[in-house]
Amino acid sequence: MTDPRLADVLAEVEAALYAEDRLASVCERIALDIDHDAVVTMESEVNSVAEKRIALERAAAVSGVSGIVDRLRVCPAQFMEDEAIRRHVCRMLDEDDAFLNLSLKEYLNGVVNVFRRSAGPAAGEIVVETEAGVVTLNGAVPSLEHKRLAGVLAWWVPGSRDVINGIAVEPPEDDGPDKIEAAVRIALDRDPFVDAAGIRVGVRHRVVRLTGVVDYVEQRHMAESDAWYIFGVDDVIDQIEILKDQT
Repeated sequence: MTDPRLADVLAEVEAALYAEDRLASVCERIALDIDHDAVVTMESEVNSVAEKRIALERAAAVSGVSGIVDRLRVCPAQFMEDEAIRRHVCRMLDEDDAFLNLSLKEYLNGVVNVFRRSAGPAAGEIVVETEAGVVTLNGAVPSLEHKRLAGVLAWWVPGSRDVINGIAVEPPEDDGPDKIEAAVRIALDRDPFVDAAGIRVGVRHRVVRLTGVVDYVEQRHMAESDAWYIFGVDDVIDQIEILKDQT
């Protein structure tokens, strides 16, 4: 890199990452590069979707950055081959009643195969592709709720390292805090490992605040992750209290 201006921008990105306490365990592992158009590439394996999204937001907020190439991947809960991940995502969509009137398809080697046709009049379709643990969702669905729930289910697959949610909403739908709040609520209610009854959800702009109580710290972590999984969420403030003594 010969342009001092670009070097300064990259230094500011690095400083922004180190200034964020929630990135303390991972920021030194994130490889940064910048091209002549001031597009920053970020590459690393991080511990959680929270770390990934926070790192991207902090970098994108730096003055002078014109774009981000996201190569941050989340360390999976367990290793799974791409075919197993893809099939698992399709099965989860198939088993959720919200997607009954959508066709489910798999994309592999340039060919789209039908996994399951819609149960009634087709309201759209979801096409699932996987590569190196990254799940890409395409197609078109009738609401933001469908798009967001599909993304959450894909993230729940243990082998997923990233989810690229390219699903279109047709017809287009205006978004807002109330719809983000509803999506978080749906994700929490569907998560079998979270007792959602004691959790309250508030959204201001695109920032989610979680309050209330759960029995165990693991449930708190899962609830926060569920909020981060929602397409369009910029930050999550986790103020959930732990009811039971962990000692």
